[in-house]
Amino acid sequence: MKTRIALGVIVMMFALVQAGFAGPSDVLNKYFNDTACKVKATSDPAQKREILSTSLQTMTTVLDRVEASGLLPQSDRAGIEHFKSTVQEKRDELTGSNGYQRVADAQLNDFSEYVVQDMEQAPHTVTISLVALLLIILILVLII
Repeated sequence: MKTRIALGVIVMMFALVQAGFAGPSDVLNKYFNDTACKVKATSDPAQKREILSTSLQTMTTVLDRVEASGLLPQSDRAGIEHFKSTVQEKRDELTGSNGYQRVADAQLNDFSEYVVQDMEQAPHTVTISLVALLLIILILVLII
């Protein structure tokens, strides 16, 4: 148990150091921007779609884990839910489910840029505390 706590402290310190170099929202923006770069670097539409789908699924998994962790302040739950629903809407647009029209293969590069821009604006419209953002980043780092 002590090893687990020590490892958790080390990982959290690493996350805090990373957060000192780049703000928490910068890390999330970089994650989506890296995804857009990978999409643009790929010529096969099926691979582009897979890259986008995997990225959005990973973010959904991260947000689910943050919610389930019990470390999330009650005041952040609404912000996380809103962010999660935004990510889910992007997944629905990509796949053409839940009333959305599927993104055409020719528009996948533009869609990846749209996701980046929308996520960059999310911190301005969604209130998530620094603690919640650090949890999201920590879990994202551990998953990737």
